[in-house]
Amino acid sequence: MTYLEIKALLQKHGQEHLLQFWDELSPEERDCLIEDIENLDLMEVTSYFTRAIKSNESKSLLDEKIQPIPDSSIESIKTVLPEQLQKYERLGLEEIAKGKAAIILMAGGQGTRLGVDYPKGMYNVGLPSNKTLFELQALRIKRLQHMARELFGDCAGIALYIMTSDATHETTLAYFKENDYFGLNENQVKAFKQSTLPCFTFDGKIILDDKHKIARAPDGNGGLYVALEKEGILSDMENRGINSVHVFSVDNILVKVADPVFIGYCLSRSADCAAKVVSKRSADEPVGVVCLVDGLFGVVEYSEISKTTSQLCNDKGTLVYNAGNICNHYFTTEFLNKIAKNYSKELDLHVAKKKIPFIDASGTKCKPSTSNGIKIEKFVFDVFKYSSKFAAWEVLREDEFSGLKNSDSAKEDCPTTARNHILDLHRRWLLKSGAKNVDGNVEISPLLSYAGENLVDIAKDKSFRGPLVLN
Repeated sequence: MTYLEIKALLQKHGQEHLLQFWDELSPEERDCLIEDIENLDLMEVTSYFTRAIKSNESKSLLDEKIQPIPDSSIESIKTVLPEQLQKYERLGLEEIAKGKAAIILMAGGQGTRLGVDYPKGMYNVGLPSNKTLFELQALRIKRLQHMARELFGDCAGIALYIMTSDATHETTLAYFKENDYFGLNENQVKAFKQSTLPCFTFDGKIILDDKHKIARAPDGNGGLYVALEKEGILSDMENRGINSVHVFSVDNILVKVADPVFIGYCLSRSADCAAKVVSKRSADEPVGVVCLVDGLFGVVEYSEISKTTSQLCNDKGTLVYNAGNICNHYFTTEFLNKIAKNYSKELDLHVAKKKIPFIDASGTKCKPSTSNGIKIEKFVFDVFKYSSKFAAWEVLREDEFSGLKNSDSAKEDCPTTARNHILDLHRRWLLKSGAKNVDGNVEISPLLSYAGENLVDIAKDKSFRGPLVLN
C-alpha cells in the first residue's frame, strides 16, 4: 500500500495519529511502519476494543445466572474407587501408546514478576537437582512414555506443542535445543507463537511503541485457538492422528503432564472439553470457579459473584461454588478444530489496564508509573460454553497444583512455595511406599516416578536425608 492509501485507511478507523512522525522516519523505518499497519486488520482490532470496553462496562454480578456443576458432569479423585482409577489410567496410557495424545504447554510468559527477563519455563526454583520447569515437564513425558511401553509393548510418543510469544519464542527453542530436548525426540517437540493485539489508550487510540512501531501485547491464553490454525498446529495434529490434547500453563510445578487418569476419564465420558478443578481454600479465595452460566459451562471470576453467593454451602457443609479453576484442560482435536474455524473471533474479550511504554507527542519514549492503556486478552476457558459434552475432574491441590507467579517477597505462588510443595509431595510418596522417615529436601526424579509409582523397592524400610536426588 502507498502512503496515501495507508493514510486513508487509518483516517477511516480514527487511527491517523500512527503517521504523526512520518517526516522524521528513514526509508527503512517507513517501510517497517507500513508493514506493521498492513498486518493489522483495522476493522477487526478496533471492533475488538469497542467490544472489550462494552463488555467490561456492562459487567454485573452473575448470582442470578449461575448454577454449580451438575453431579452428572463431575467426578472427584477423592471419592472414585481405586479400581475405577486404574481403568481410567489404563485407558489414558493406551491413548498415549497409540500416539493419539498430545500436550499444549502454554509458555508465552516471561518471568517478570519473578524478577527475571527470560521465559518462565526456564526458571529454577532451587530443587536439589536444579531442574527447571521445562525440564521437569519434559522428563515426566519420558516417564509416561516408558509406562505406556511397559503396559502395551510399544509407545508412539507424546507430541509436545509449546505456545510461546514474541518475547519467549527464540529463547525457548534455543533452550530445548541446547539441552537436547531433555531426551525427547526433536520431531515430537514443536513451538508456535501466539498472536498479538495492539495496545490502546483508554479512548481507543492504538499506542506507538516507537515512532515507526506499534505497541503490541500477546492476546492472552485464549489466543491459543487462532494460533493453532494460523501456525499449522491443527494440521500437524491431524497428520499425527492425535485425538486427545492436554492443555496447561507452564507455571504449575506439580502438573501431571498428559495425565493418563485425566485423559482416560475424559475418554470414558466421550468428553470433547474438560477441566481439572480443585476445592477452594475458602469462600474468598480469589480464584475463578467452573460452573454453569445461563445453562452453559464457563468460569466465573471471584469478582463476578457476591460474597453471599460465594459463601453458600450445601447440606454437607461444602461450598456450593467450590470448583476452583487451575488452567488445566482437556480437548479433543475435533473440538479444537471447531473452535478455531467457527468461534475463535467470537470469544469473550477482557480488558487489562496496564502500564504501557509509549511515544509522546514530542517523540520521547515514556515509561508510565500508572496504568495508561489497555491490553485486550482472551481466556482459554471461554470456549467451555461451546462444548457439547463437558466434564470436570476434581483433584487434590496438594498433589497437582502449585502456581509460580511471584518473587519470594510475595510469600505465595513463589519459588519457595513451589519448591516446598513438590518436595512435600515426594516425601509423601516415599512414606506411602514404606520409607521409615524422610528428612530434609529429598527430590525424586520424574524419570523414576511419575505419580508415586515404582518406589517400593527403593523406599521400603529405608530412611532418607536431604539434600538428595533419587534418580
